[in-house]
Amino acid sequence: MTGPAPTTLHPLPHRRKLVFLKNLVTRPGILVGDYTYYDDLDDPASFERNVLYHFDFIGDRLIIGNFCAIASGVKFIMNGGNHETGPVTTFPFAIFGQGWEAAAGGRPPAEKYPSRGDTRVGHDVWIGHAATLMPGVRIGNGAIIATQALVTADVPDYAVVGGNPARVLRFRFDEATIARLNRLAWWYWDAAKITRNLALLGTNDLDALEQAR
Repeated sequence: MTGPAPTTLHPLPHRRKLVFLKNLVTRPGILVGDYTYYDDLDDPASFERNVLYHFDFIGDRLIIGNFCAIASGVKFIMNGGNHETGPVTTFPFAIFGQGWEAAAGGRPPAEKYPSRGDTRVGHDVWIGHAATLMPGVRIGNGAIIATQALVTADVPDYAVVGGNPARVLRFRFDEATIARLNRLAWWYWDAAKITRNLALLGTNDLDALEQAR
């Protein structure tokens, strides 16, 4: 046996509120890797309702890697929530059309309003209860986002961040170890190799993991 199939919706049959998220999402602009799970206190189908201001005409994506753990109440604010702050008014006239598209000066509305691009969550990331990620942030591999953190800037690999706005509280490993972990990239191993090396993955024995077969 090599663990639950990544195509399983409920990898814990007794826990119907935990899902492998890839098998639940329907929006083409949300891309989720294998084994990433979402555990919702009420209904895991609420996940897409927590990806806010995600409008097709903007074209931004939420990209989440493999083996992430996402807690209940996590919210992703997408670029459709941005407004211009330089002009006299922040009101987004151009999106309503019917003559108001003139506010965009001949450009598509998606080019009129600020965008930070795709929101990207790396591999093996743990996002705590009710955390909020702002548009376009990049969360590094192995990072931990604390409960109720407001993430407004990129998070480095293997950083632990918390607060409002979130700041780096510490790093899980030193720089040399983080570089080795990123080269190891165990989250790309097949299920059989992961299963063979579970005991090592539960340690910090990188020498042995680098020799794993």
